[in-house]
Amino acid sequence: MTTRYAILLRHGDYRQKPETPSALQPYGLTESGKQQALDAGRELARMAEDQGWRLSPEVFSSRQQRAWQTATLMCQSLSEASGLTLSVSEDEALAERGVGALANLTLAEIEQVLADDPRHAPPPGDWKSDSHYKLPVQGAESLMEAGERVAAFLREKLGEPDERHPGANARIFVGHGAALRHAAHHLGVLEFEEIRRLSMYHAKPVVLKFGADGTWSHHCGAWKQRRSLETAMD
Repeated sequence: MTTRYAILLRHGDYRQKPETPSALQPYGLTESGKQQALDAGRELARMAEDQGWRLSPEVFSSRQQRAWQTATLMCQSLSEASGLTLSVSEDEALAERGVGALANLTLAEIEQVLADDPRHAPPPGDWKSDSHYKLPVQGAESLMEAGERVAAFLREKLGEPDERHPGANARIFVGHGAALRHAAHHLGVLEFEEIRRLSMYHAKPVVLKFGADGTWSHHCGAWKQRRSLETAMD
C-alpha cells in the first residue's frame, strides 16, 4: 500500500445562531467565510504542488450548508489555480456531533427541556465540552461517537485505492472542527488530552498521513491552540 493523505478542512466562518450548539445549524457562510474558502483553494493548490500530491478530484463534505459551501468555493479557486476539474460529494458521515431532537435550540432551551422532563437528570455543567456526554434524546451522540463516525469514513476512503482515480494519493474532506479533532484522536494522531487544547482554523488545512504500515500521523498544517479549555462543538 502506498502512503496517502487526508486533507482535513474545517468550514469557513458562518452565520451561527448565538448561544446554540453548531451541530446541524442550516446557515451559510459569512462574506469572510466565503473568502476563507476561496483562499483555501489557492493554498491547497500550492501545497499540492510543493508536496507532490496527486489530488482526487472528488472532494467530500458534510451536508451542512457551511461545509458544502466551503467545499464548493474551495474547489472553484483550486480548479482555477491548478487546472483540475473537481466535484463535491456530500456525506452525512462528516457531520458535526448531533444533538438529535434538540437540534437548533439554544443552550438555555436545551437545559430547560431536560429540566422539565422527569425522565432525565440535569446535564453536567460542562456537558457541551464533555467528550463522552450524550444528550438523553433520540438521535443525539457524544463527541467521541461523532469522532468515531468521521474516523471510520476517513479509514474507508483512504484504506483502499481510489478506483475511479487510481493515480490519486490525497483526498480533501470538509467538515467540522470538533468531529474532526475527535476523529484524529480515534486515528491515534491526537492524545485525548490534546482534544481540549486544540481547535482548527476556519478553512485552513490540517493534513494527516496514512502510512504504508497502516498507521496515521500528523503530516502538516497547524492546529489552532485554544485560549481556554472550553471545547466547542464546531
